[in-house]
Amino acid sequence: MFDSNSPPRFGDKQNSAFFEEFLVRVLAERDRCGLTEMIGGIEAILISVEPGKSVEYIAELSLMTPYHYLVTLNSPKHLTHVLRIDMDSPDLLLREVKNPEYSDIFRSLNDLSPVGAQRPHSRYLGEILRATNRYEVVAQQQAREFRFFPVGQMAELDLPLNVSMSQPSPYTHNIVGYMERSDDGIRVYQHGDCVILPEAQAAYDRGKDMQEHLGISDLILPIDHLATRVYSQNREVALLEYLALSSYYYWGSYDIKDQNSSTNVTKNIRGVPESKSPAKVFTANNLPYCVNHLDHLPSPTETFVRNYGPRLHHIALAVQDGRTRDKENIDFVVDAISSQGKGFLLDTIGSREEGLKQIFSSASTFSSLIVEYVQRFGDFQGFFARDNVAQLTYAAGLEEGVRAQMSE
Repeated sequence: MFDSNSPPRFGDKQNSAFFEEFLVRVLAERDRCGLTEMIGGIEAILISVEPGKSVEYIAELSLMTPYHYLVTLNSPKHLTHVLRIDMDSPDLLLREVKNPEYSDIFRSLNDLSPVGAQRPHSRYLGEILRATNRYEVVAQQQAREFRFFPVGQMAELDLPLNVSMSQPSPYTHNIVGYMERSDDGIRVYQHGDCVILPEAQAAYDRGKDMQEHLGISDLILPIDHLATRVYSQNREVALLEYLALSSYYYWGSYDIKDQNSSTNVTKNIRGVPESKSPAKVFTANNLPYCVNHLDHLPSPTETFVRNYGPRLHHIALAVQDGRTRDKENIDFVVDAISSQGKGFLLDTIGSREEGLKQIFSSASTFSSLIVEYVQRFGDFQGFFARDNVAQLTYAAGLEEGVRAQMSE
């Protein structure tokens, strides 16, 4: 039996008495009733893009990530492109609506925010987690008042019918799904007809050919973490909600005071590498925007949330440790990708002495998501360096969509 309260705590962020009490209770109850045992790691990640943009996004991801185009699921309302590294790492499911006028609950979440509404179909939807018995998992979660889409609504939303999906979180606007797969089984999504789209294959081939030409194909590793931004008042409940829905534990939180922010980390209790089940990070203001004027505090995190809505901010990919042509691998990768016209929000920050280097790309014009690259040096096991996080948080506040909205 797992003990999800046993891992050591990291960080210096002070949590409320409410959080500390219910963290222990939520994790202990999850362990006791068998949910921790039944829920595994992240099987797939769902991303929605604008109509007609998924092929271009496949080309971008083929260059910037280790993902490979596998197949397209052609269903009544969507094309869902399956991208895969291997069975040890989560799939990417790129979901493109066929009719630009199509509207559902996910589009309505975008419509609530000024920048989000400008790309009404572009958003990160959430994760699908592996479950040994998804019906039992869902039954237990429903008994805990978590809400799931009924089968009829799953069909209406045109989602895979072998996955049980929660309704969007009131705190993060993300969904959590559960699907079953045996240890030696292949991921299969019951969703439309399987086809190989020539245009998607060609876009993938272009991206991978360029990746190989630039010499970076072996340097970019699987996803390291997924970072969601939420309102300050929702930090603790967003953490508790995700811990209740998953088999993750609370790794800890760091207070980034000069950016009026905190970074809060959860990891898989099984201790598997992040490449198999990425860490889930939640970032929030320390104080809400409405009082920042009193002490003239910065607010890059909540500015993002107010303009895009609560949502995933970036996907972080690991970079192989080492040097290529007298550069750290992360610098070599960034220079290569920059040469193809992809922008970055700042220079790489950190150093070998600090244990890691990191950088944010500019937001994708196809998904609105930022890609982070992170290279850890030697045996460094830390998640981040405090100065790195402060600079990354500041840089994210310079993202084009936010700057354009703030200038109006």
